[in-house]
Amino acid sequence: MSATAPTLAPSGLPVATPADLTLDTVRAAAARIGDAVVKTPLMHSITLSQITGADIWLKFENLQFTAAYKERGALNALLQLTDEQRARGVIAASAGNHSQGLSYHGTRLGVPVTIVMPRTTPTVKVMQTESVGGKVVLHGETFDEAYAHARKLEGELGLTFVHPFDDPRVAAGAGTVALEMLEEKQDFDCIVTPIGGGGLISGMSTVAKALNPAIEVVGVQAALFPSMYARIKGETHECGGDTLAEGIAVKYPGDFTAQVIAERVDDILLVDEPALEKAVALLLQIEKTVVEGAGAAGLAAVLANPERFAGKTIGLVLCGGNIDTRLLANVLLRDLARQGRLARLRITLQDRPGALFRVMRLFDEHNVNIIEIYHQRIFTTLPAKGLITDIECEARDAQQVDDLVEALRDKGYSVQLVELG
Repeated sequence: MSATAPTLAPSGLPVATPADLTLDTVRAAAARIGDAVVKTPLMHSITLSQITGADIWLKFENLQFTAAYKERGALNALLQLTDEQRARGVIAASAGNHSQGLSYHGTRLGVPVTIVMPRTTPTVKVMQTESVGGKVVLHGETFDEAYAHARKLEGELGLTFVHPFDDPRVAAGAGTVALEMLEEKQDFDCIVTPIGGGGLISGMSTVAKALNPAIEVVGVQAALFPSMYARIKGETHECGGDTLAEGIAVKYPGDFTAQVIAERVDDILLVDEPALEKAVALLLQIEKTVVEGAGAAGLAAVLANPERFAGKTIGLVLCGGNIDTRLLANVLLRDLARQGRLARLRITLQDRPGALFRVMRLFDEHNVNIIEIYHQRIFTTLPAKGLITDIECEARDAQQVDDLVEALRDKGYSVQLVELG
């Protein structure tokens, strides 16, 4: 009896199953990649351990050349191309770290790389990809449209598609992160890993469960994009919105990775935007390291679920550090506001000489520094002789601001503390 021919994916490869991703394939990826990627440090964070009540170890994948772990999977896939495939070149749809990792290593290996990005992709990401050798094609308004066009070009130009996550070669490359972690430290109770399409956690969980089945593997998704969470739990959740963790903002998770996650991952948690912002700020303030929202997702989950992780030895992957500098500045300022070190006070005054001066004296008495003052005389429900003044200020802590507000109210002023949305 003749064997049944395997089902083929659009790439021409057999449809992948969890059996295609093993500890051996990850070890083979590590040997294949060698020293072409950075063996990033694994470091203990004393301060984050004190804050979380857990024993926190950080894997600094944001220190890769392109500032993300994605280089590992991209390179592992590139190194398994045939000579003909290498000569023709590869193509991918990506507006993030995969595009840079594939472009950098493709150029280094002499493999032409084409990246299809939505027209809405920020210019800085286009420039970063082109700067490491990728040819960028802008098409469509959404990632789905860019992805469809990339698959069309794949066939028309005879290129090889390298999927950002739904490929066992890419997942095996990503799994080398866990291999390095467990070579250095074997006694993790738990590894907490971000999930977008699922490539990283597929590789990580494969290694962890093979080397020590007792290790709990927990995935983390942004609450605005709970795609893998919904798929694994058999639920329906909407995906969409402006998340800080755009690197894991995936509406449609991988089919292959979903199978691996269902088999090898213990739990998936969701984190909201304030938790992501807090984690990004803490990593910069405490560890002096810059991470993007996706890279901070693991820490965000631990901070948001202290009872679940208390007392455990936890490995966290800082999977990427590509964050826009203006966005990072906003995150840090918003964090200061949440701590009460920055505040905006809305004060109702009479529009007459000396009114603002008398308020300023109270700020001076309480040693609270004024940053900005905004007057509103027209668009208000107050009488014509009244005005609303917003005063942005900085203080030592929230208590100092509370004392100032109390003093203002004791003097008869109507004061409202403007909260973050």
